Amino acid sequence: MNREFLLYAGLLLFGVFLSAVSQVMLKKAALRTYPSKIKEYLNPLVIFAYVIFVGTTLISVYAYRVVPLSLGPILEATSYIYVTIFGVAIFRETINIKKICGLLLIIAGIGVYALLG
Repeated sequence: MNREFLLYAGLLLFGVFLSAVSQVMLKKAALRTYPSKIKEYLNPLVIFAYVIFVGTTLISVYAYRVVPLSLGPILEATSYIYVTIFGVAIFRETINIKKICGLLLIIAGIGVYALLG
C-alpha cells in the first residue's frame, strides 16, 4: 500500500463517518415536532444534513479515483459501526445480541478483506 492509497482510503472513511453524522442529524430532526410540514423539511438541521450528504457523495467520487471499487463497499460498511455507536451514545438505544453479532460479522468481514483481500 502506498501513501496515496492510504490518503484516499482515509478520505473515503472520513466521508462515511460524515454520512453517519448526517444520519444522526436527520434522526434528531425527525424526533422534533413542527408546526407545519414545510418547516419539518425546511429547517437548518435538515438542510445542513443534506448538504453534508452531498458533500460526502463528492468525497466518495473523489476517493474512488484511487480506491479500488472492490474495496469501497468494505470501507463503507464501517458506517454500520458508527451509526450503532451514535445510536447508543446519543439516543440511548439498546444493543441486543443480534446487533452485536451483526457488528462482529461486519468487523470480521472487514478484517478478512484487509488480511486476505
